[in-house]
Amino acid sequence: MKPVPFLTSFLAALALSSPLPLADERLQQPIGDVDFRIPTIHESAVLARRILRLSSIGTLSTNLPTTDHHAQEYPIGMPDYIADCDSSKPGSPTVLAMNIATSFRNVAAGSQISVSLRYEPSADVAAKYTVASLPRFSLMTKLEDIPESEVASGGVIQCFTKYHPDAKWWLPGNRIHTSRWARLVVTGVYWVGGFGDRAYIGWIPVEEWTGVTEAEIDAARLPGEN
Repeated sequence: MKPVPFLTSFLAALALSSPLPLADERLQQPIGDVDFRIPTIHESAVLARRILRLSSIGTLSTNLPTTDHHAQEYPIGMPDYIADCDSSKPGSPTVLAMNIATSFRNVAAGSQISVSLRYEPSADVAAKYTVASLPRFSLMTKLEDIPESEVASGGVIQCFTKYHPDAKWWLPGNRIHTSRWARLVVTGVYWVGGFGDRAYIGWIPVEEWTGVTEAEIDAARLPGEN
């Protein structure tokens, strides 16, 4: 059976001390090949940060308040706008928190919050891969308001509306819903890079997550990226 295509074969462009083989070479290697190796935790962290950089939607998971007796024990996953816009705390997804939205109401009632992301290549590239062979991960986070001084000086509005032009209608101060700028401060990262015989699966330390450099994010390439 041929090896499953593996995302980290596209990390050859990274300036790593032990670079992975090029894509064509990687796909030809049998599992027992002496040169085959599962990517390191740091390489996996770089890919995860690249996916965050490219992502505009994340699934926010929270728990309903204990007053909801039907579903209080079940996490509720809701897609929401996110953006990688935080220069003060790199790797912390930026959100436009709407007080009326389910996820943010649940946090206000005491729920924890996590965000799940996955790499979604273009349709022509996706046809060559199974979902199970592509990476996905969850960030355990804490919702933290971004001070107005940081919003004004950090380019948050410009960055977020570049990801989401329609968000201009819901910016803080709009006439419809109360909203505020917030960040999802990462406290834990659980990564599934693909199949276990080809990818790292497990926890990525927060210091690895936050320690990824802009140069590494810019150099990383995922399937379908030029």
